[in-house]
Amino acid sequence: MTADITEIKRFAVHDGDGIRTTVFFSGCPLRCLWCHNPETFGRKPRLMFYRHKCVGCQKCGEVCACHTFDAGEHRIDREKCTACGRCAAVCPTEALTVSGRKMTVEEITEVLLRDREFYENSGGGITLSGGECLTQPEACVAILRRMREEGIDTAVDTCGYVPREVIRSVMPHTTTFLYDLKAIDEKVHEKCTGKSNKIILDNLRFLLKSSARVEIRYPYVPGYNDGEAGAIASFLSTLPPVVRVRVLPYHNYAASKYAALGMAHVLPDRLPTKEEISKAEAVFRRHGIPCGEE
Repeated sequence: MTADITEIKRFAVHDGDGIRTTVFFSGCPLRCLWCHNPETFGRKPRLMFYRHKCVGCQKCGEVCACHTFDAGEHRIDREKCTACGRCAAVCPTEALTVSGRKMTVEEITEVLLRDREFYENSGGGITLSGGECLTQPEACVAILRRMREEGIDTAVDTCGYVPREVIRSVMPHTTTFLYDLKAIDEKVHEKCTGKSNKIILDNLRFLLKSSARVEIRYPYVPGYNDGEAGAIASFLSTLPPVVRVRVLPYHNYAASKYAALGMAHVLPDRLPTKEEISKAEAVFRRHGIPCGEE
């Protein structure tokens, strides 16, 4: 069995408890306006071109006709590009890279097992993320089951926009769900992600009523969903308790990724202040919901 993967990140410290290894799966049903992993939108590999690294050697053009040079300007015909990787292989400065590859479940688990000692010493484990990892449920179940057999803590980072049966399939093998909750107002959610939040809210209700261990992740984006903290807190107050809520301040680090992918995209332009994040966290605490590092 294979999975479409963009990256495996070792020694991750923001994807669950302790030191973890995070597997980033390709493919996502949402299109969040602030997404910091645009390379995971689709399942196919994508060519990324970091223009500032290009030295104009034109070696890529020698191996692939998709690369042309006009008056010193490096151009890529992305409609014809298949992300075969030949250009990246000859690029001396790594200005060209291919994001995404197929890996077998066995290859993935071999990487995950390398850092068992760090997991045990830090209370960590492995996290499946993306993109949306649950768009590839069979591979997720196989990896999670193997990790649990090895006694390793498992986490699934999900947007929740998947069929209920997929949630059911991973529950027996998942220690913690890191559940993204972007908005309660359906119109706000549709504006920010392109999709309704009905399935997301229904799946969250199901998880909590099934006694799953859930940590809510609320990305705070000024001008988009910054008014949703109260509604999210009120919604969570009607359900069995979550482990905690983490308010994640929006950042614009992904701007270079969009440019490298040749994607015309305007990211939100204002970053949240520390005061805004503190106020949002206080909303959850007033509802009796642990928030932050508690």
